[in-house]
Amino acid sequence: MKDQWEHELSCAVACSRCNAKLAARDQRILSVFDHQPICLTCKQTEEKRPDYADVSKHMIGTCMMETEVMYGDPGGYCYFHFYPFTCDG
Repeated sequence: MKDQWEHELSCAVACSRCNAKLAARDQRILSVFDHQPICLTCKQTEEKRPDYADVSKHMIGTCMMETEVMYGDPGGYCYFHFYPFTCDG
């Protein structure tokens, strides 16, 4: 999963939800619903869903088990479901 995260997701050129273009320096974040990169506007919409809290709790537990990466690891796949990132760093 880490190779997929670094290679395919970290530098997505468009939001997977609304198709807004994402430049390398634009912030993006991973969706807790489908693990795809989305823009921050779509993340705000996602956070308003009534099932967001439950889904995010389940996702982080599952993600940590599957990747065996600690949540506090700033380079970790699970971390970027909750903290925005850019392609260049």
